Amino acid sequence: MLHVVDKFMKYVAYLTAVILALLVVLVVFDATSRYLFSHGSTALQELEWHFFDVVILLSIAFTLRYNAHVRVDIFYDRFSPKTQAFINIVSALFFVLPLSFLIIYIGIDFVEMSFVQHEASSDPGGLKYRWIVKALMPLGFIFLLLQALKELISDIKKWKSL
Repeated sequence: MLHVVDKFMKYVAYLTAVILALLVVLVVFDATSRYLFSHGSTALQELEWHFFDVVILLSIAFTLRYNAHVRVDIFYDRFSPKTQAFINIVSALFFVLPLSFLIIYIGIDFVEMSFVQHEASSDPGGLKYRWIVKALMPLGFIFLLLQALKELISDIKKWKSL
């Protein structure tokens, strides 16, 4: 089961990398058309923010997988592997998992309300279907939840073996 989560998150990371490349192209195109040709687009600017949301929300679990998240490394690095595993277990149980469950729970209603209200940009020429980008919030935290459970199981095994 653990390798399935890793493999799935690898493909999510590939998708995120493609979206990031598209974001770079989009920003260059938008800036070029605005500054060289005096032609701006509200929809393009909003699409940039939507792509940025995709990159951030879908990268959270990947960051946890590669242990690249924010932490006070000056202390953590000095601890023994057993203590590090224990800290990871406590962090997952008391912070990452409860926060993920909360955001998923609240986020689903948030997305549903946006969908039912046919929420769209308030700017003229802006994007419709705001619920799609809002759906990334619970989705990103579902991915984080899966990755955190996988890391929790790995850390428990590591802690027991040391």
